[in-house]
Amino acid sequence: MGEWSLPVSRRRALAIGAGIGAVAAGGLALSAGWARRPAETGDQLRSAVPLPEPFTVPLPIPPVLAPVESTADGDRYELVQQEIDAEVIPGFATRLWTYDGVFPGPTIESRRGRHTTVLHRNELPVPTVLHLHGGRTPAASDGYPTDLVLPDGWTGHAGHSMADDRAAVSNVQREYGFPLDQRAAMLWYHDHRMDFTAPAIWRGLAGLHFVRDDVEDALDLPRGDHELPLMIADRAFDEDGQLAYPAVDPSLTGEHGVTEPYLAGVLGDVVLVNGAPWPEHEVDTGLYRLRVLNGSNARHYELEAVADDGRTVPLVQIGADQGLLAAPVRHERLPIAPAERYDLLIDFGGLPVGSTVRLRNRLGSGGTADIMRFRIAREGTAAAIPETLAEDLPEWDRSEAAVVRDLAFRAGRMDDGRHGWLIDGLPFDPARTDVTARLGDVEVWRLVADVHHPVHLHLVGFRVLSRGGGAPLAHDAGLKDTISLRPGESAEIITRFDGYRGRYLFHCHNAEHEDMGMMANLEIV
Repeated sequence: MGEWSLPVSRRRALAIGAGIGAVAAGGLALSAGWARRPAETGDQLRSAVPLPEPFTVPLPIPPVLAPVESTADGDRYELVQQEIDAEVIPGFATRLWTYDGVFPGPTIESRRGRHTTVLHRNELPVPTVLHLHGGRTPAASDGYPTDLVLPDGWTGHAGHSMADDRAAVSNVQREYGFPLDQRAAMLWYHDHRMDFTAPAIWRGLAGLHFVRDDVEDALDLPRGDHELPLMIADRAFDEDGQLAYPAVDPSLTGEHGVTEPYLAGVLGDVVLVNGAPWPEHEVDTGLYRLRVLNGSNARHYELEAVADDGRTVPLVQIGADQGLLAAPVRHERLPIAPAERYDLLIDFGGLPVGSTVRLRNRLGSGGTADIMRFRIAREGTAAAIPETLAEDLPEWDRSEAAVVRDLAFRAGRMDDGRHGWLIDGLPFDPARTDVTARLGDVEVWRLVADVHHPVHLHLVGFRVLSRGGGAPLAHDAGLKDTISLRPGESAEIITRFDGYRGRYLFHCHNAEHEDMGMMANLEIV
C-alpha cells in the first residue's frame, strides 16, 4: 500500500496524484462493461413470481431483543442463527437465514460504555461469522472473516478458500463481546464469512444495533413510535417465491462467487423495507426520526420524499454512520450506498390527514423507483428541529497525520485468473498485512475508485476531508465508517486509530466485490 511520512513536498504530492489518476483510468477501462449506467454498479435479477402492488403491505418494526441477563457490568444476549420459512411476497413461503427467526434480526439496544455480550448459536447448514458494523470492538470479537462458527457435525472443508493460521474457529456457538465505548449511533450486525458474505446477507443475516448516550438523550428528538428503523434492501424472487441469487454454488459450501453477468454486483427488482416489499406506514402530522440503513448488497439509492401534490418534503440529516452531526443538514435528495446509515428527521406537519408521502429512489426505475409510503392518518403534535446537536465530534487536522496513504479500488484478476476486485492491485489474503498503523496515530487516506465502491473501515470512524480535490459533499458531514466512491472519483478521509490493537479489515461494501477479493488487512500495533 502506498504511504509516506509527513511532511510531503507539493511536487511529490502531485506526482502521486498523477499516478493514482492513471490507476483510476486503467480500472475504468477494465470495468466499463460493468457500469453501463452511472447510477449503479452491477446487474439486476428479474423476479419470476407475481409481485404485490406497492404500498399494500404494512411496515414491520423489528422486535427489540431482551437480555437474558443484566448485571452492573453489562447485558448478555443470546441469538440463534436458523432457517425459517416466512411470507415476504404475499402468498408465498420464502426460505430465509435469520437471527432468531426474524428478518431483519431482532434489534439490540445498548448504552454507551455498557458492555454487551452476545452468544450466537449457529443452526444453519454452513459456517458463519458475526460482525458488528460500526462497532469499536476488540479484534477477537470483530468478526474477522476466517473466525468461523461451524455448524454441528460440520465435516466439510475450512468453509472458505484461504488458509489462515491466525483464525479462531468455534464449534456451534461463539460469544462476542462489545464494550461499545463510542458515540450514540445506529450500528448493524451481519454475517461476514470469508467468500460468502454476499449470499449470507442476501438470505437474511442482518439486524440493527442501537447505541444510546447522554448527549442524544439531552436533545428533544422523536422517540418511541416516532423513531422508525428502516433497513432498505433489494431482493429478487424465483417462480416459487424463493430468493433468487446467482451463486456459482447455491449450497454455499464449495466454489464461491457469482455467475459472470453479476460480477460487478447483484441487484434485485423488489425493494424491501424491514423485510416487507414497498410497505406503507401510518403516521401523524408530527416530526419523525428515520434511522435509515442501506442493507443492499450493491444497490445505491437517492432518497427523496414526495407529497401527493408533487412537493418535496425535506429530509433533515441529524446523524451519519457514527452518530450525531454538530448541526442539522437539510436535503431535498440524499444518496445512500450499501452499508451507509443516515439519521433523518421528516416533518409531516402541514400535510392534510389522509394524504401520503412517498419515499422514492431517484436512481431506480420501474419497481425500484419506489421504496415505501407514509400515510398521514391523524393529527399529531408539532415539534421543532434542534439547531445544534452534538459537540463531541473529533477535530482531527491533516497537519496531525503521521502517514498519508494512497489506496486504489479497481477491477482486476484474482490469483486463480478469474475476474475479481482488488485493492492496490492485490486480492485479499489473510496471511498478508496490507496496512500497519500505530495505536493513537492520525492518518489521512486518499482513496480512488474505478466504479462505485462504498469503502468501509473496521474499528474506527473517519471524517471526509475532500472529494475530487474539492470540498466534501453535504451528505459527507459528521463521523462516518463507510464512504461512497463514485466511478472515477477520489476522496480523502482522516481518522485516529485508537481503541484496540489487533487485526482488522478495510474493504468495499459492495458485498460481491468483497467476496471476490476487495478486502485488505489493517494491523493496529
